[in-house]
Formats: sequence, C-alpha cells, structure tokens
Amino acid sequence: QVQLVESGGGLVQPGGSLRLSCAAFGFRFSSFTMSWYRQAPGKEREMVASISNTGGTTNYADSVKGRFTISRDNAKNTVYLQMNNLEPEDTAVYYCYAPRLLHWGQGTQVTVSS
Repeated sequence: QVQLVESGGGLVQPGGSLRLSCAAFGFRFSSFTMSWYRQAPGKEREMVASISNTGGTTNYADSVKGRFTISRDNAKNTVYLQMNNLEPEDTAVYYCYAPRLLHWGQGTQVTVSS
C-alpha cells in the first residue's frame, strides 16, 4: 500500500527556517520523481519543487527559488524540503506528491507569522 507521510511543519517567524520530510512506503521510491506542493487558504494548490528519481534534476516555483531546496535520500526512502528565509506568504499546508502514482500525502501545516 502506497503511503506518503509528511513531518516537520510548524509555526515560525518571518526569516526563519523549517525542514520538511516526506517518508515513502509501498513502492520503489528510487524510481520515482517526487514533488512538494502547497495550498494556502483561498488559493489553488501549487507545485513548489520537484526532484527526479536520482536527484539530478530539480525544479522550483519562482516564488521560492533561492530560498527552498528539495533533496532526497533514496536509501531512506525520504524526500526533504529545506525552507529558509520564510515569508508570511509561505503559510500553507505542504503536501508530498508522487506524480506517476497520483498519490498525495496528508499534508503538514506551515505557518509563518510574527
């Protein structure tokens, strides 16, 4: 059974940092591109970052380039999102997503507020 479990969300002040983790279960993780999406209140869900199966190719939304870094550890079946210099506009529920499987994690709340 495919499962994606996010962790690491929380409340931080503007300019702070968080590291999100997504642990994957039930499939050959190292063969799959993985993505992070987010959905803020009243807004559409948007792709934040993606990473190829080997980690050799990454893509980012313009709004997070230079601040967020996606990475993965295939030995641990885990994908990460390092978020630095957080802004209030980054407040959202963040979801881990496996595109080829059309499978979503449950999401983790990130709130950036002073």
